[in-house]
Amino acid sequence: MRPNGNLSKKTSQFAVILPTLNASRCWAAWLRGFLTQTTLPNKVLVIDSSSDDNTVALAQSAGFETRVIQRSQFNHGGTRQLALDLLPSFDLLIYLTQDAVLAKADALERILAAFGNCEVGAAYGRQLPSPGSGPIEAHSRIFNYPAISRVKSLEDRATLGLKTFFLSNSFSCYRRTALETVGGFPRDIIMAEDAYVAGKMLLRGWKLAYVAEAMAYHSHDYSYVQEFKRYFDTGVLHARNRWLVEEFGTATGEGKRFVFSELTSLWPRHLWLIPSALIRTCLKFTGYRLGLKESSLAAAFKHRLSMHENYWRASSSWNEFSQTEKT
Repeated sequence: MRPNGNLSKKTSQFAVILPTLNASRCWAAWLRGFLTQTTLPNKVLVIDSSSDDNTVALAQSAGFETRVIQRSQFNHGGTRQLALDLLPSFDLLIYLTQDAVLAKADALERILAAFGNCEVGAAYGRQLPSPGSGPIEAHSRIFNYPAISRVKSLEDRATLGLKTFFLSNSFSCYRRTALETVGGFPRDIIMAEDAYVAGKMLLRGWKLAYVAEAMAYHSHDYSYVQEFKRYFDTGVLHARNRWLVEEFGTATGEGKRFVFSELTSLWPRHLWLIPSALIRTCLKFTGYRLGLKESSLAAAFKHRLSMHENYWRASSSWNEFSQTEKT
């Protein structure tokens, strides 16, 4: 696939999948990072959730294949599985998000190189703080995405715990055969479809590659409310997929390590942000604990506590929709 037909770049046998929603504000930066890559995919598939702006027109003008779905039918796992089903001829599939801007020209080439190891089922790149990110969010990127690459296997769960299956679809690549051995992406999941699949792969003997040299700018400065809702959804994820905690351990140890690292990073240069960081920690903990107890909460209440409100409305109709789209 050569956008606009004139790029003097080599192509490789892989596809890029990009879910979008009202992406016009970040489109120029995303496209610039993509077009400067040293290797380009044979196809880019954009699955748009009925944007209100000109996202679809922008994607089509770049030469990308587009598929529009109803916004109410978007699901983090189901939408990405739909893309996988629509691209049956590709064994390597790179997933990006519209706000993840590739930082260097060899980002795609670097992440693809991880699959020279036949045991690697999935790989993910390093996320750098976006320009203008605050100290709290910048620390989150640095903590979760270090500068050293590594390959993780199931044996690492003794030391890494939940971090063993950590993986982000903001910039990731999957081997189709590995996805197929675990049943693909879950079609009905509130969030973290990437971590879900990564955990399944590890249990089936595959390895995960973290490629620090494959970099993208991607971060979010969440509000207090957003922090609470995000961790409520994480609690829901773990409550509905108890095997993640049972197989890999709880989040307690990693959470403590993060808090200590965060406070250290803020002292003394950003001392005034420490109260905010502590408030966020309390909100994360409360949200997560509530999420774990979601089965005892009223449906309307859960809808208000969740960052992914549409999940509670749309998940029941996803399987029927995805089967229709494939035909």
